[in-house]
Amino acid sequence: MEGNSLMHGKTTRILTIGILFLLSTYTFAAGAGTERGQGRPAAGGNEALDAKIIEQATGQKATTTPDGVVRISWARDDVVVNIDTMPLQPAAGLGSWAAFKAMPHGRAMVMGDTVVFADEITPAMDAAFARGLTITGLHNHFIFDRPPVYFMHIGGTGSAEQLGGALKSMWDAIKAVRKEHPIPQDRFPGGVPQQTGKFNVPALEKILGSKAEDNKGTIKFTFARTGMMDGVPISGSMGLTTWASFSGNPSQAVADGDFIMTGNEVQPVMHALRKAGIHVVALHNHMIGEQPPFYFLHFWGKGPPQELAQGIKAALATQQGSH
Repeated sequence: MEGNSLMHGKTTRILTIGILFLLSTYTFAAGAGTERGQGRPAAGGNEALDAKIIEQATGQKATTTPDGVVRISWARDDVVVNIDTMPLQPAAGLGSWAAFKAMPHGRAMVMGDTVVFADEITPAMDAAFARGLTITGLHNHFIFDRPPVYFMHIGGTGSAEQLGGALKSMWDAIKAVRKEHPIPQDRFPGGVPQQTGKFNVPALEKILGSKAEDNKGTIKFTFARTGMMDGVPISGSMGLTTWASFSGNPSQAVADGDFIMTGNEVQPVMHALRKAGIHVVALHNHMIGEQPPFYFLHFWGKGPPQELAQGIKAALATQQGSH
């Protein structure tokens, strides 16, 4: 009995020592990974992002939050903005920023908000699209601001280096505009068409595949779709429409209007409009609680009416079957 007791005691001590050794080895390995700042798990078990890679890609100082998100920012102090006649400091809401978060398999996501003045919107958007970013919102945050300030919300997934380079390209496009024109411009490039109210309406109707309304020389096309709100069907008469109006003359016109889109239609419609040279001037929602959720894009284009109609048709085609 005494021998068995001694043997049991030795076995217990050996097992205890083995467990302690394994625990200390794991603790050392985990601590070494943390010390290096490489390979440390981020929230959700993903590989931690390297802030230095993002700094190099964007050219901006990066900081890492306790939950592993890497953030960069750019204060828009290059243009003086007055709101309600009071100069607004960048820290009070004129800062561009982007946040990078780790995803599985070494990938990352980025979300952010970029301050833009009116003449920077299209160059910034084109640069973002060219590098694979998405535009998820375009709207104002203030009123009575001079010059008017807008905010372009962005997103994307890819490697941290790719996303950082895309963001740098977008911000560089903005800086190039301001280098050429230190004061934000207050109109679109190009001339203003003379408004005669005369158009080749049959040609426009053929392109857009719909009958036009003529309201004192302004030609308008409307495309309705359906949805649900509070369990009740709603449609075009309640505001669920894409529409386009033409003002000007048979050779030069302005086309403006709205596109109603579901979430998966937003990026294709925007890309099609920009490919046609039509400006996207706002992107937001009009309702809360509708099914499916809808988003609205507002546009402005100048040029020959038939060419503008072809651009709008191309954007409508990305929603084939939706209307």
